[in-house]
Amino acid sequence: MFAIDVMTTHVVTVRPETSVRETAKIFVEQRISGAPVIDADGRVVGMVSEGDLLHREELGTDESQRSWWLKLLSSSSSEAADYVKSHGHKVADIMTERVIAVKEMTPLKDIADLLETHRIKRVPVLRGHQLVGIVSRSNLIQALASSAADVAPQTSSNDAEIRATLLGEVAGHKWSYVGHNVVVRDGIIHLWGSIWSADEIRATRVAAEGIPGVKGIEEHIDQFGISPGI
Repeated sequence: MFAIDVMTTHVVTVRPETSVRETAKIFVEQRISGAPVIDADGRVVGMVSEGDLLHREELGTDESQRSWWLKLLSSSSSEAADYVKSHGHKVADIMTERVIAVKEMTPLKDIADLLETHRIKRVPVLRGHQLVGIVSRSNLIQALASSAADVAPQTSSNDAEIRATLLGEVAGHKWSYVGHNVVVRDGIIHLWGSIWSADEIRATRVAAEGIPGVKGIEEHIDQFGISPGI
């Protein structure tokens, strides 16, 4: 399987000039824990996550509260960076600028290795320089949970075509939003994510019914919490 087979295509993004407070509101409202940062040309220039919002002057959790012995070990430059992180007003001040990204045809094994090696929860998926999706730890777990015990760990071309057709059919509808993801294994469509309503599931079923090769739909829905790692 590849990134294109499991990635979430409805990606919430923020801009470098987005305020820190607005970013926090977006995370809460969209039930996500991180987002790519894109510039005016649509290029990914950074990543921002919940971890970047933890040590804030507004909360009294800024780095000035660290133990005295940690301060002794810190250089002046690192202290300056900490100050910007905890007092900065815009995403550009707090985001991670070194972006680790993958391509649509990057194998899932390589993505798993990246997530583990760099201790990150998600990677943006790029087509050229344009953002087309995001793969998180939970997307990999969803793909594993969707697989049958007696099925080899590859996605058939039919599965990939089913997924692409379904995503294309629902694209642009208000009920198709971030937090939903689709994994197709052996002709079975697996619906993952948070807060799917009965109407959204029904609409997805209707969209899937006309796709050749679809054998059924299985629901794995978290109606109340945040899908981990998205």
